[in-house]
Amino acid sequence: MIIRTYSYPRAALVGNPSDGYFGKTIAFVFANYRAQVLLYESPELEIVMQERDRSLFRSVKGLYHDVKQYGYYGGIRLLKATIKKFYEYCLKHQKELPEKNFTVRYETNIPNRLGLAGSSAIITACMKALMKFYDIHIPTPHLANLVLSVETEELGIGAGLQDRVAQAYETPVYMDFNRSVMEQQGYGSYQTLSARLLPPLYIAYRTDLSEGSEVVHNDLRARYNRGEQDVLQAIQQWSDLTLKVKEALEQGRAEQIGPLLDQNFDLRRSIMKLSPENIHMVELARSTGASAKFTGSGGAIIGTYRDKQMFDKLVAVLEAEKIKVINPNIISY
Repeated sequence: MIIRTYSYPRAALVGNPSDGYFGKTIAFVFANYRAQVLLYESPELEIVMQERDRSLFRSVKGLYHDVKQYGYYGGIRLLKATIKKFYEYCLKHQKELPEKNFTVRYETNIPNRLGLAGSSAIITACMKALMKFYDIHIPTPHLANLVLSVETEELGIGAGLQDRVAQAYETPVYMDFNRSVMEQQGYGSYQTLSARLLPPLYIAYRTDLSEGSEVVHNDLRARYNRGEQDVLQAIQQWSDLTLKVKEALEQGRAEQIGPLLDQNFDLRRSIMKLSPENIHMVELARSTGASAKFTGSGGAIIGTYRDKQMFDKLVAVLEAEKIKVINPNIISY
C-alpha cells in the first residue's frame, strides 16, 4: 500500500506575530502549492533524499545558489525529527506500533523561506502519513502541538502554533492563545471559519527576500522576555485587530477588513526592524488601493482588493518588479 498525504502553505490573515506570545490570529491554508509525502512498507526504514538535501555540487557557484534557495538545511532533518516525535507520542500514550518498516520521501513546491510555513507543511504531511500507516489517531489540536514540538524541541527552530493549527485543521481558523487556557489544556481556543466569509484576497511574494522566521523573531522574543512595554502593547493591539476582523467577517462586513490588515503591518513596522525591500513590496501593493501585510515573517504579503480592475492593476505593478501575485485557492470545509 502506497500512502500519499499532503499539507499546504499557511497565510496569516491578521494577528501575526502575536501567536507566539499568547495573542490571537486568523490564518488559513491554500492549495496553490503543496508538500507531499509518499510512504510505503519496506524491509528497512529509509528516508529518501530530495534535491534540497544534496551535498554534491558542480561548483562553488552551484553551492551558493543552493544555499540561497534552500538555506543550510534540507528536508531530511524534518522527516527524521517527525518520525522520532511520532514514536515518542505513541510511547507516551501507550499506542503500540506493529513491527513493520517503511520508506518515506517528500516533494514540495511551496516557495521556500517566505513565511508560508513550508517546513511545517512537510512535517504535517509526514505526520499524517505515519498516522495512516500505523492506524493511529491524534486529535487535531494535539497534532498541531506535536508538529510544533518537532521544530521547537527537536530542531531548535523558533516557531508558534498558528501555522501548525491552520495546517492541522485545513480550514480558516480563529485562534486565541490565551495564557490561562494554554496552561490549562495545553493548546488554545480554536474556532473554524468558512472561506465564504472572506473578501477577495491576493498573496504576493519574491524569493530574493527569503529569511527563516527564527531569524526574524529572535529579537522580538528577547524584547518580550524583557517585558518591553511597546512590545507588550503591540501584542495586545494585534489581538484586538484579530477580534475586529473576526467580528467583521461574521457580520458580513468582509469588505471593511482591509484597513485593519494595514494596521497590523503598520504596527509591526513601528516596533520591528524590517528590510527596505519588504517595506517597498507592501507600499507598492498599497499604491494600487489594495491593503497589504506580511503573510508570516516576511518575503510574502497578503491583502484585500476591491474588484478585478484593482487586481489587474496590482498584478501589473508588482510583477513589473518581479513580484509574483496569486489568488489563493483557500482550503475550507
